[in-house]
Amino acid sequence: MDFDFTPEQEAIRETLARTCARYDLDYWRQRDSDGRFPEDFVADLARGGWLGIAMPREYGGAGLGVTEACIMMQAIAESGAGMSGVSAVHINIFGPNPIAVFGSEEQKRRFLPPLIAGRDRACFGVTEPDAGLDTSRIRTRAEWDGRRYLVHGQKVWTSTAQSANKITLLARTTPIERCASPYEGISLFYTDLDRAHAEVREIDKMGRKCVDSNQVFFDAMPVPKEDLIGEEGQGFRYLLHSLNPERALIGAEAVGIGRAALARAADYARERVVFGRPIGQNQAIQHPLAENWMELEAANLMVFKAAALYDRGRPCGAEANAAKYLAAEAAFKACTQAVMTHGGFGYAKEYHVERFLREVLIARIAPVSPQLILSFIAEKVLGLPKSY
Repeated sequence: MDFDFTPEQEAIRETLARTCARYDLDYWRQRDSDGRFPEDFVADLARGGWLGIAMPREYGGAGLGVTEACIMMQAIAESGAGMSGVSAVHINIFGPNPIAVFGSEEQKRRFLPPLIAGRDRACFGVTEPDAGLDTSRIRTRAEWDGRRYLVHGQKVWTSTAQSANKITLLARTTPIERCASPYEGISLFYTDLDRAHAEVREIDKMGRKCVDSNQVFFDAMPVPKEDLIGEEGQGFRYLLHSLNPERALIGAEAVGIGRAALARAADYARERVVFGRPIGQNQAIQHPLAENWMELEAANLMVFKAAALYDRGRPCGAEANAAKYLAAEAAFKACTQAVMTHGGFGYAKEYHVERFLREVLIARIAPVSPQLILSFIAEKVLGLPKSY
């Protein structure tokens, strides 16, 4: 058993760290203030070929695995970019996975190269206001009119839809009452976000201001048959294929932002002098930070175990969910402790840790709640009765 990264994997981390160093904490604080999308940062990553790190080489990607993608996303978050930095490119890492796995050869060649090169920007249209985590109950429908599909309905928490020209869209193509299972009759599309038939409304939220979140309303948005991924009615099964990699990625990102907060807190504790001594000399300051480090490192092991299992084609549902849960909880505690270590200054934007605390909540909430992960582990690992 080897816990070390390979030299090639270490090189990925080091190269990303150098790239991210060009975008310091003040850069991200400014984006948090003005809400401007970090176009220059994303363009920099696109020029380096990073947007296709886990995509096949024949379509312009690097052909690497989820392990390498986790290294990349963790390095971005840990640089101080936090969830603002990773969310600007997150969809590129896991979003095209169903296309790469289930799309036709023609679709792969048409969709993947411009996405990897940064010429296309995609958003992810899955979550709905009345369905929440129960994806089987989505109401957005794609109706075939003999020539094309027409999409009607609503999505919510659709990130980057303000500027995206493409959307990965989950919609019901067969009414649920005509399906043997509620998870049947749902189809997956990757298509143009046609703003003549799609209204995008931004959601004003507590953090990650520079990466927009939106409600999207569809009114007979046309989708050609050529943009249907795989078979009609099998979209939920295709979506599941990308869920475990995304949970590992969220876990890696959470560890990264937790480490960034912990580093800021430790630096401050060494430098801040009260009652004639550094506050970091006090065990009441030392011990919580030491605990944060241990929890983050333990979560990180689960993150990369889940990623390694996925890359080897082995079952990893329990590990991926556990990684997301453990990392998000550990990172939340680290970010909270970083604010408390700074005392009143932790509440000031100048010291950056308040942004980390606001942003880390994303990893706790999305894409699945901690409570549902606990229920999943109880049922699938411990064999307890299903509770939901």
